[in-house]
Amino acid sequence: MKLSKLFTKTLKTNPADETAINAQLLIRGGFVSKVMAGVYEYMPLGWRVLQKINNIIREELNKIGADELYLSVFQDRETWQATGRWDSAKEVMYQFKDTTGKEYGLGFTHEEPLTATARHYINSYKDLPKAVYQIQTKFRNEARAKSGLLRGREFLMKDLYSFHTTQEDLDQYYEKVATAYDTIFSRTGLKAVRTFASGGLFSRFSDEFQVVSEIGEDTIYINEEKNRAVNKEVNTDEVLNELGWDKTKLVEKPAIEVGNIFKLGTRFSEPLKLSYTDESGDSKPVIMASYGIGPGRVMGAVVEVSHDDKGIIWSEQIAPFKVHLISLGKNAEAEDVYQKLQASGIEVLYDDREDKAAGEKFADADLIGCPWRLVVSGKMADDQIEIKKRPDPTPQVVKRSEIINLLK
Repeated sequence: MKLSKLFTKTLKTNPADETAINAQLLIRGGFVSKVMAGVYEYMPLGWRVLQKINNIIREELNKIGADELYLSVFQDRETWQATGRWDSAKEVMYQFKDTTGKEYGLGFTHEEPLTATARHYINSYKDLPKAVYQIQTKFRNEARAKSGLLRGREFLMKDLYSFHTTQEDLDQYYEKVATAYDTIFSRTGLKAVRTFASGGLFSRFSDEFQVVSEIGEDTIYINEEKNRAVNKEVNTDEVLNELGWDKTKLVEKPAIEVGNIFKLGTRFSEPLKLSYTDESGDSKPVIMASYGIGPGRVMGAVVEVSHDDKGIIWSEQIAPFKVHLISLGKNAEAEDVYQKLQASGIEVLYDDREDKAAGEKFADADLIGCPWRLVVSGKMADDQIEIKKRPDPTPQVVKRSEIINLLK
């Protein structure tokens, strides 16, 4: 892609109404555009990053046998009333009436509608286990919408649901998902700590995946020997004794939650009458679990923990482009490099702008944060090109004929 043709432009100063680093840098770099508190639109650069995060999620969940689907965002009142959550969700769910007076909500999660849908497809023990997921826009009437992409009213969510005949089968799949989550976050460039949290009504514990960051609204206590943590709400003597952890060795850190997994049991299957017939012909409720990741939160968290005073530092797996190519002066050599990179399958953002000085081009490259910067200048020998890894301070000059192999 040529920078001169890009829909967005970079900004020199931070937006006045944003205090979170992720919001400041993503807006300045042209990745997102703010609509209102908690609502952001993804521009071409941001959409590329988000899609790469989504594809990593897809790849890892597909490996553990989950199928992707897509459910309606419209939530039927009667379905939610069956579990008693229509009224309890009023504070966070956008609820309204249509022109006929029928009441609906906009989904912030999909346990109820998916459980209801599963009744059409799950009847026998032979139909189980099953696991399905979606990557879909969710809506939440968030009173504290802030921190850029980390706390929104409209946001993308990957929600996975699994259905089982036994608790043992659920437990085994639950651990498969936890392992997949570790891989997902590692591939996006995050070091996420699996954290014991309250299981609420559903189980003894749930698991959160937390990224240590000063902007984090959660407080976690890390057992560095085990690379596990407990959330502040479950950091009690009783829980620590159960885990066999020494309270004096735990390290307190602020953190950003980027994912969570819950064992639901029969909390939704019983009221919504999702059952199966076992081998003896008896009817039993399906045992369930749910698993969430916020791709936008992942994107925001990456920026929070991977930036410097010049801009964003993306990992190669989720960067909008692998290479940021800069042409200094008007030269055909840069266009030739651009074409060769594309022909080799290397994603490249080409700064071909003729009305920008070298300093401004370099500043934009650092702000946008692609992993590699290439510079072609008329002052170099014909067979030379400058290459620099973000955020290394010192560039190198190499032969232009070597650049494809170096990047690959």
